[in-house]
Amino acid sequence: MSEAPGQEMPFLDHLEELRRRLFWISGAIVIGVVVGFALLSRLDIIRLLERPILPLLHGQKLIYTHPGTSFHILLNASLALGIVLASPVIVGQIWGFLAPALYAHEKRVVIPVVVAMVALFLAGVSLSYFVVLPLTLQFLMSIESTALTPLISATEYFDFAISMCVAFGVVFEVPIAILALTALGLVTPKFLSKYRRHAIVVCLTAAAFITPGADPYSLFALAIPLYVLYELSVFVAQFAYRKRQKREAKRDEEETAPPRRLGAPA
Repeated sequence: MSEAPGQEMPFLDHLEELRRRLFWISGAIVIGVVVGFALLSRLDIIRLLERPILPLLHGQKLIYTHPGTSFHILLNASLALGIVLASPVIVGQIWGFLAPALYAHEKRVVIPVVVAMVALFLAGVSLSYFVVLPLTLQFLMSIESTALTPLISATEYFDFAISMCVAFGVVFEVPIAILALTALGLVTPKFLSKYRRHAIVVCLTAAAFITPGADPYSLFALAIPLYVLYELSVFVAQFAYRKRQKREAKRDEEETAPPRRLGAPA
């Protein structure tokens, strides 16, 4: 296989190909949402998502004030699941658009990167659902006044739970993003190490904006894993940076090597 990318395509052809691939991505998301809606309707996603808050309701149930509440909750969950189901097509179309400009050694890392993306996303969602969400709900409901009767709206709770789970899943993709920036030469491990203290502030600020609740549990439950992922990214970026330097040194050596005379021994 040749190490050099293929010939460049005219700009208008690039736009046409991009339009075509965006069309396939949109279609895949629509189909994913429809399939997700059918699956979640059978699985009773509402009963599954209410498990973290059930022990705190003391026998009561979530309330709804609109006849379309269940449909709204199911639609939001279907949208999130639909994007996950469509992710292979999304990644495939993005890969098909970028592949002609990549070298052979860059193409070989695509499958491991995709597997890592899925694993990190699922890890973030699992951490949110099984650990962070129950702790956050317990903290928030423990400080409520005894003079108040909790009548928790199903719409607000499920929007809160789904957005938190999705936020954790997306944030857990930080190592992949930093690895990509390192592979493209936009950042270096030295740069990442230099701004460690700044990264702590950025993690806290990002967690404050991303987490739906304003409580310290959800804030630090996201900020701490986010910083750990940053440190993991620095560690992984060192390997990517070294491999990039070796490839560049080898390419420079080949370019500066004197041409071999015909008939000369190899």
